[in-house]
Amino acid sequence: MVGIHVIDDPAAATVALEPVRSRLLAELAAPASAATLAARVGLSRQKVNYHLHALEEHGLVRLAQERKWGGLTERLLVATAASFVVSPSAMGPVAVDPNREVDRLAAGYLIALGARIVREVGDLVRRATAAGKRLATLSVDTEVRFRSASDRAAFTSELAEAVARLVSKYHDESAPGGRAHRLVVVAHPRPQNPNSKEPS
Repeated sequence: MVGIHVIDDPAAATVALEPVRSRLLAELAAPASAATLAARVGLSRQKVNYHLHALEEHGLVRLAQERKWGGLTERLLVATAASFVVSPSAMGPVAVDPNREVDRLAAGYLIALGARIVREVGDLVRRATAAGKRLATLSVDTEVRFRSASDRAAFTSELAEAVARLVSKYHDESAPGGRAHRLVVVAHPRPQNPNSKEPS
């Protein structure tokens, strides 16, 4: 089982997002049979089998084991990943694209960048896995609490200068065997904890 499966096929996305099937995917973190799942989710085994067939057909679950019970064979299925995310490419031509965003300071542009990361990295991971290779990536995730809007503006300016300096130092357009990498740096307000007493 892989950690995250990026779904880019529209039909598979439709199957995975259906509420009953989404619940079955969550239940199949460990192998289980249709009879076991039926008891957990309160549906008939026949209905569960119908949903499992759709999930299996789209590569969202797979056969983990077969057990013989008298003259019957019981199939145990398991999810193909610990968690799933739908790629924006599943939306086809209407998928968000940062190349269509004009205002690079707008929240919409940030969302488009995030969508592109899911789309591109999902595809790269799939290809790396198929080739038996590991994809080299870098992620930085932290929080900074600014005292004021002017501090935030100063931080933004210094960060942009630091990134530009590093890119200028290490970027080599003509390096033989070199490979271009995307670098995306974003900042947005942290979603407020509903229990927090901080002002909006």
